[in-house]
Amino acid sequence: MLAVARTPILDCMRTFPWGRDPRSTTYGVAVLLPGSGYTVQAPLLYWCAEMLAELGWHVQAVEWTITDDALDDPVPFVDGAVGQAFDDAPASDRMLVVGKSFGTFALPWAVANEVPGVWLTPVLTDPAVARALDGADASHLAAGGDRDALWLPENVPSTAARLITMPGGDHGLTLPGGWQASVEAQADVILQISEHVRHL
Repeated sequence: MLAVARTPILDCMRTFPWGRDPRSTTYGVAVLLPGSGYTVQAPLLYWCAEMLAELGWHVQAVEWTITDDALDDPVPFVDGAVGQAFDDAPASDRMLVVGKSFGTFALPWAVANEVPGVWLTPVLTDPAVARALDGADASHLAAGGDRDALWLPENVPSTAARLITMPGGDHGLTLPGGWQASVEAQADVILQISEHVRHL
């Protein structure tokens, strides 16, 4: 049974189904977690959701308002959101969490419950997040940019997770030098995530 911390978050978050390809006959459930200011409609999460839906996953997206209490103690807040999202989704033995930035505070929950994860710009300055990713197995993938102060691969030397570093990427995985370079670099990251998910 999954260990889910229940916190009073229902007033500041909601979940909604993104959908899946209706031609698919099998599916898992993927929970999509935003950042503190990076919504599920922003490019990295939007294209992850679209890719997962095309692969037949049911995507349950989360929207939230980050309270002061959540900023002070983010892990229980995000744990509660993950639990609510899986409760709101169809039951499935095949599960995945995709989190961006603040959403990567779900890493300790995912690792403890053996649920694979895709972690976009994880907060590796936080000890709980770094410790969880350091103990993660190969079912996890994390991506960050080398201009992002929160992307510190040296903090997870023992991880078996796949790590992707975008040269020149910032915390939004965008590059200097114009939109086209950023779009192309992000598309490459999404392709690598797609391959990772296909092999879970």
